Amino acid sequence: MPIPPDYAERVYAGVLGKVIGVYLGRPFENWTHARIEEQLGEIDYYVNGHPALDAAKRHSPIVQTDDDISGTFTFVRALPDHGNRRDISPAQIGRTWLNYVVEERSTHWWGGRGLSTEHTAYLRLKDGMPAPRSGSAALNGTVLSEQIGAQIFIDGWAMVAPGDPELAVDLARKAASVSHDGEAIHAAQVVAAMEAAAFVESDTERLIGTAVSLIPADCVIARLIDDVRQWHAGEPDWRRTRAAIESRYGYDRYGGNCPMVPNHALIMLALLYGRDDFQRSLRIVNTSGWDTDCNSGNVGCLLGIKNGLDGIDAGPDWRGPVADRMYLSTADGGRAITDAVTEAQHIVTVGRALAGQPPEAPTNRPRFSFALPGSVQGFLPEGSATLDNVERHGAGGGRALAIRLGRLAPGRAARAITATFTPPEAVELTDESVLAAPWLHPGKYALLACPTLYPGQIVHARVEADRDNPGPVSCRLVTRHYDGRNKLTGGLLTGGQILHSRTGARMQDLTPDTLLRPGEDLVLQGRVEDTGGQPVAQVGIEVDAPQRITGTVYLDYLTWDGAPQVTLAAPAEGGAMWRRAWVQDVDRFEPDWRAAYRLTQNRGRGLLIQGTREWEDYEVTAQVRPEMIGAAGIAARVQGLRRYYALLLCDDHTARLVKVLDEETPLAEAPLRRRYGGGHELSMRVEGTTIQARIDGERLMTFEDARRPLTGGAVALVCEEGTLTSEWVEVRPLPDTGREVTGGRRRTARP
Repeated sequence: MPIPPDYAERVYAGVLGKVIGVYLGRPFENWTHARIEEQLGEIDYYVNGHPALDAAKRHSPIVQTDDDISGTFTFVRALPDHGNRRDISPAQIGRTWLNYVVEERSTHWWGGRGLSTEHTAYLRLKDGMPAPRSGSAALNGTVLSEQIGAQIFIDGWAMVAPGDPELAVDLARKAASVSHDGEAIHAAQVVAAMEAAAFVESDTERLIGTAVSLIPADCVIARLIDDVRQWHAGEPDWRRTRAAIESRYGYDRYGGNCPMVPNHALIMLALLYGRDDFQRSLRIVNTSGWDTDCNSGNVGCLLGIKNGLDGIDAGPDWRGPVADRMYLSTADGGRAITDAVTEAQHIVTVGRALAGQPPEAPTNRPRFSFALPGSVQGFLPEGSATLDNVERHGAGGGRALAIRLGRLAPGRAARAITATFTPPEAVELTDESVLAAPWLHPGKYALLACPTLYPGQIVHARVEADRDNPGPVSCRLVTRHYDGRNKLTGGLLTGGQILHSRTGARMQDLTPDTLLRPGEDLVLQGRVEDTGGQPVAQVGIEVDAPQRITGTVYLDYLTWDGAPQVTLAAPAEGGAMWRRAWVQDVDRFEPDWRAAYRLTQNRGRGLLIQGTREWEDYEVTAQVRPEMIGAAGIAARVQGLRRYYALLLCDDHTARLVKVLDEETPLAEAPLRRRYGGGHELSMRVEGTTIQARIDGERLMTFEDARRPLTGGAVALVCEEGTLTSEWVEVRPLPDTGREVTGGRRRTARP
């Protein structure tokens, strides 16, 4: 099946539809239909702030950490992690769970063995039981295995199979069987088939018919769909049909906390009675109650794919409050703060690979490029600015982010800012907050996030002044980081340069009086300076003017590159956010009077992770003091809990260099007399396929990994069955790989 020409835009619409649906239904999840109608009325828009909600949800922002989103866009990573093969196995998908899911903290609902289907399946996987047995009804029982999770996590598997419902059904079966069985798998296959077919088919009835033809004709889901279709044909009032659904397929007929069958019926109800209208369909599925965010997310994704961005934009402003923002809480903390465009690009790359086609864009594309209609990629306006996405102002005439300057004047700047770490409004979602107040977070999945931008990295951005601006403006790169009071602080990137837009040659230093005249464009470049151990939380563009002005500046792209140059240690000024910048997969992570880090792992191996998948060649060094412990050390190119290189001090007085790729492989070892009560300085250098290990300044081991090398990833402290302390962790670029930036700016007039 050929890739549709509008594949990227339709996937983006599907991702947007998913997150909009989830954010819309989340505040009243598991409410009954009667309670929703009585206390909230029909759900036509986001209800955040409504007085009928409990205090925690009433004051929560629209953009949230949610298992429906984290699971959907995490589990599908099994495909790129295993070579983008159509014949991927359930066992490989199960191993992907173990790599990305942080037990009791991330990704999905941790309701306990026998109550939470995903929690139960995770424990099976962790105990060594491979999928699909981990999710089987024979092992877990019919009730537990037929809950809703298989359906809510399935959209990503559909979007990588555009126009190929048979492939989507096959992938859905494999993915769903990790944790579910029976009717839950059939329901997931129906949703996946409809979404995959929606790339090439616009008729809802035909989509349903195609999906039903791909599941057993005698299964409950097939009979349910037939009933809902018949009721719809003879009954114009969706409420009456909903009552019929509750009578024949209601929660009272199915056990468990959130059964699949009743909720699948509500998806069909909304699709049939919604008449292809995004707002009307979401209104029906959310007003109907039960698992509102899950059902709404599936309906929103399907309609986003089928009707595109125009279908979402036909009603109220669904996109503005969301601004593309998403949180993915996993062990890969560098991907936690993300956006709908970025996640759509990942899916499109996988879909094209499955179809035997190369990536649509180069792998080094800018992080933020606003190429899709209406996209803002998490950028929010500040000061006198408003933002919108426009055509013909990006490089080559593409799209750009328009920063509208409303009555700009001296002392009144305009800014376009996006998050690079947990934003202030999401601090209550972080791991420490959830653990401190579990009664406010009954699912116990927290926002585990690492910064995406670090000191030492180089930020680049291209900006252009509208030719009709009445006068010049000044543009500069800005960042903010947390301080000792857990508040944002910061300002201009120092050492900024202006480069020639076409040649990249340095033109001049960026100074406060550097101006961008009407019709001119600049490429700004600057290095992120040391923050004293505090995490960088925001990056963006600031615009001001020497006189009052109303006009527009276009941000074509903003990106960064290079290895960081950072010491991760306790900031002298204190604060809590530097600790929350680590993904914690150890039993205890506490401050110590002797050192910034004290880690304890009671059983097995635990990691404390920071960094991003984009880090490739660098050197990581840490002072590590092991105490009664099986092994202690550092890791590099960490891509989750089961993908990394590590240098370990082991309790048999051996230093080992190992590679973990689902299973652990020893690469090299050397004798080492471990100093109990004392510390060792451990260092790993990763460059291309070469891994070098040093201890106390002495090179002990070098290994050339020519077979399935890990090419990039974060750093970690490693603690195995015991306690270790450390004062600092340093990450440095390799010699001659960093780029010095001393200040500058480029100016070229638009022809």
